[in-house]
Amino acid sequence: MLDVRKMQVLRELARLGTIAAVAQAQFCTPSAVSQQLSALEREAGVALLRRSGRGVELTAAGADLADRTGAVLALLEEAGAALAAHRSELTGELRIGAFPTAVRTLLPGALVRLGAEHPRLELRVTELDPAQVPDALRTGTLDIALVHEYDYVPAEPDPAIMTRPLLEETIFLACSGQGSPGPDPVLASRALPWIVATPGTLCHLMAVRLCQAAGFAPRIRHYADDFAAVLTLVAAGQGVALVPELALADLPDGVTLTPLPALRRTLIACRRGAVAHPAIVAAAAAIDAAAADYLIVMASHRPAWPASGRQLAQPPSSSS
Repeated sequence: MLDVRKMQVLRELARLGTIAAVAQAQFCTPSAVSQQLSALEREAGVALLRRSGRGVELTAAGADLADRTGAVLALLEEAGAALAAHRSELTGELRIGAFPTAVRTLLPGALVRLGAEHPRLELRVTELDPAQVPDALRTGTLDIALVHEYDYVPAEPDPAIMTRPLLEETIFLACSGQGSPGPDPVLASRALPWIVATPGTLCHLMAVRLCQAAGFAPRIRHYADDFAAVLTLVAAGQGVALVPELALADLPDGVTLTPLPALRRTLIACRRGAVAHPAIVAAAAAIDAAAADYLIVMASHRPAWPASGRQLAQPPSSSS
């Protein structure tokens, strides 16, 4: 009988390409990964890997097994979800991931609601960039997550992960003083220093691509991932920055916001096989309610902001 956990390691090798990368994603040593793959080969009775230079590559049999692993894992998770539906209450650990502005604005209300409605659920939150979420979901480090995508950085489809829209926000150009004149405020800011997120994050890529679409490369002076820090630097005259609407709860004095024709979209993500699990359904419902409540409060405090933002997506009628 093939061990499903070892099959998952093989699938990660097919996706990531090297044993070292798999070990990093699985938070273990390359030696441990090699041992699991060797054990899987013995269970399979055929060669799944072959040496290629200093690394390894999958044989035809290994590639075939890796391709089938996703469907096997999804079926097992669906079976677990069906069994959980027969329990009288939700128990156990629920691991939730979210990007920083969602942790600060949307998640607290959802956690309070989940804790009140399902007191035996043990809620664990991890703050991380959306670029890290697919690996965390795929390896089981997270069960459900809030991610985002930008107009200039669309999410890559992943057959193992299900997403659905939650809300969308206006993106603003934040600067000190009177703002950037002209019909294209981004282009008008080409000579100014920019404050952007750390390379490798979606926010960094969005800023670079938006400037490239305007015909220039940003002159980056500062790197900061926390939008409160970004806005503080903007207020101090250190540069301009792109800031989504959820990050504007505590806007410093001296910062001018110019709405841009670009949106950031927040989505709920989970493994495809877990989408009907009662704990995932409950968490998604709590996040929906918390987002609706937060947007009402935000609208009352920011009546002058454009109506194009703060839109709440309607949850689907089914979890298919």
